[in-house]
Amino acid sequence: MRHASLVSLAIAIVLALPFKAGAEVQLDRTVLPIHEPKYPLITELDARKTTPPPRFEVKAPKDAPNVLIVLIDDLGFGQSSAFGGPIHMPTADRLANNGLRYNHFHTTALCSPSRAALLSGRNHHMTNTGSIMETATAFPGNTGQRPESVAPLAAMLRYNGYSTAQFGKNHETAAWEVSPSGPTDRWPTRNGFDKFYGFMGGETNQWSPAVYDGMTKVEVSKDPNYHFMTDMTDQAIKWMRFQQSLTPDKPFFIYFAPGATHAPHHVPKDWIAKNKGKFDQGWDKVREETLARQIKLGVVPAGTKLAPKPEAIKDWDKLTADEKKLFIRQMEVFAGFAEYTDAEVGRLVDAIREMGQLDNTLIFYILGDNGASAEGGMNGMFNEMTYFNGLQEKVEDILKHYDDLGSPSTYNHYAAGWAVAGDTPFTWTKQVAGNYGGTRNGMIVHWPKSVKAKGEVRTQWHHVIDIAPTVLEAARLPEPKAVNGVPQTPIEGVSLLYSFHDAKAQDRHQIQYFEMFGNRAIYHDGWLAGTLHRAPWELKPRTTLEQDKWELYDTRTDFSLTNDMAGKNPAKLKELQDLFLEEAVKYHVLPIDDRVIERVNPALAGRPDLMAGRTSLTVYEGMTGMSENVFINMKNRSHTITAEVTILKGSAKGVVLAQAGRFGGWSLYLKDGKPTYTYNFLGLNRFTIAAEDPLPNGRTTIRYEFAYDGGGLGKGGTGTIFVNDKRIAQGRIEHTQGMIFSADEGADVGEDGETPVVEDYGIPAPYRFTGTIHKVTIDLKEMKQADKAAEKRDQAIARHQMAIAD
Repeated sequence: MRHASLVSLAIAIVLALPFKAGAEVQLDRTVLPIHEPKYPLITELDARKTTPPPRFEVKAPKDAPNVLIVLIDDLGFGQSSAFGGPIHMPTADRLANNGLRYNHFHTTALCSPSRAALLSGRNHHMTNTGSIMETATAFPGNTGQRPESVAPLAAMLRYNGYSTAQFGKNHETAAWEVSPSGPTDRWPTRNGFDKFYGFMGGETNQWSPAVYDGMTKVEVSKDPNYHFMTDMTDQAIKWMRFQQSLTPDKPFFIYFAPGATHAPHHVPKDWIAKNKGKFDQGWDKVREETLARQIKLGVVPAGTKLAPKPEAIKDWDKLTADEKKLFIRQMEVFAGFAEYTDAEVGRLVDAIREMGQLDNTLIFYILGDNGASAEGGMNGMFNEMTYFNGLQEKVEDILKHYDDLGSPSTYNHYAAGWAVAGDTPFTWTKQVAGNYGGTRNGMIVHWPKSVKAKGEVRTQWHHVIDIAPTVLEAARLPEPKAVNGVPQTPIEGVSLLYSFHDAKAQDRHQIQYFEMFGNRAIYHDGWLAGTLHRAPWELKPRTTLEQDKWELYDTRTDFSLTNDMAGKNPAKLKELQDLFLEEAVKYHVLPIDDRVIERVNPALAGRPDLMAGRTSLTVYEGMTGMSENVFINMKNRSHTITAEVTILKGSAKGVVLAQAGRFGGWSLYLKDGKPTYTYNFLGLNRFTIAAEDPLPNGRTTIRYEFAYDGGGLGKGGTGTIFVNDKRIAQGRIEHTQGMIFSADEGADVGEDGETPVVEDYGIPAPYRFTGTIHKVTIDLKEMKQADKAAEKRDQAIARHQMAIAD
């Protein structure tokens, strides 16, 4: 019996016979994961009388390069010194001077779509990322969920023997999937990356970020000098060194995506000081100076004209003294932020050099995922959350925070005039897919082992979908036909590897559509036809989609798009408009969705909502970081919060339940044992209701009731605190936030993470509750019919702001 069992066990081992020592197995890399070869069964009983097969191991092709993709957020074509801009970015300069500058490289005009296209090689609608995650709809092309037929580049490389890591911003996961409930299929570490360290969403507080390591939320250092940009760089360097130390022959792929330079513009003061006085001349003069440098550098053709500013942007010489003072400071802060970010990129590049890997590392340094952001409006902001709640900050109010801009006490953005200047020589900005100001970004390629040209400019027309096929070709890997058993949608990008060695090579990317919230364009063989459907700061489209006015440019002779030929060549315009519709059908762009209010509301947009139809939610201790996309919406209505707690010996302290933080939110907590509720209205006013006596020891029920005044969004109300059904405190809350508390901070049970709602909890961060929380229940009261009507009315004014909260 024992003999028979051994024979059966041996036969069950799938091994080849006979085996040749050192024999190489030919791998089919078009099907991923690569299948292990099938071997005939062994019939030999004694392992000493036979030879094992070669170990099956997937390795990258010999000498396949490491790959580093650096993607800066919200940086315009005319901002970095590497492309003639006024912001000193020595790392970008160094890589460009020892590599290639691409001055006809394009993105999608918005964050999530550009990233999804970059990481897949497919057009953004084919990844179901027609816009940002928070405005996904039910239409194919806009659902916010990448289909399995569109495998990401990271998975392709990982299955082919690469180590893969992502650091920084991840805005490619559906907002309603960012919770322990998942599904987690589209989180970075289940999306092809072995390692992820960063934040989930469109932006983060650089001083107090909500950070995930893999799929686990982690606390960051409480060092007062902490900054996420340095932290993520440290993490990237540590991972790269670890990986190369253990497996020096295994190539790595690092996707390094800072939250910088997206708002909030957070940067240490010494970096701001470096830019003192550099922008005193104002944005009009900066545009002129930038164009002159661009022409001298060769990234813009001689004779290029400066495109006109949008009419809404004031001439600098017509601004008041206070406006000039404020706006100059805003740009000094932004420039410091960008320069600081570039320095951190330089630290990573230097670490790769120190490991002896820089020569064979293919670096793509992409200076922006869209045009510079004009979402700061005409005045900029000290707290970006005011914008998302329909509150216009006045210059005199922002000036009160002049010295603090960029610090932990602000959540700041700059005035739209600087965004227009940052997109020199073009007219428009981020979101405007119909103009190169929204879609053209500088890109640098650096690969010493292969690219021998130094400091040359490449003028071939390319798009962000071209990066993935370039990486595959550089690594000598085929495009996969199937991944995890799912046939793949073909990659739609075109490798730009051909241009590395030939500056005069013919363009290979001939056709490309653009579309974002109704702004749209089509490029074909040097011609660009596009339309402005809505400016970033406008509340509604200028007209219907059918009535949009299109412009036509011959980009071969008109780099900055100043000579509209639509009237002179209507036949060409019609040809391109028809081509746009063909491409739009092919790539799931239709129907175009220019809705604003509806796309913010999950029910109207048709995307999942974990809280849909619910009027009650019970949460428990340890549930932290619940974003507004997965937490019950208590805004603009009456509600109760009921907490069952046990107070141990002594006076209890700390947070029971809090939502968001310093720039808007609320907290139910105990201070010196006394039940207290604070509503923080946009960091401008704090309304506190507190009991006079501490809670007794033992099990206790704390209930907070809010009676909403009604009459529309963001109104006030009366708050009352009960202990064991006895009223112990009451007070007025004069204003509430009707739209959003925070783009990055969530709700926490038993603590207040990231920034605090209350600055004086009386205990150290994260202000953990010192007793026991059994459960906390939030119950929503039924809205009156009149309040529903008022809310609908106010949405038409305010909720459009959320559509661009990326």
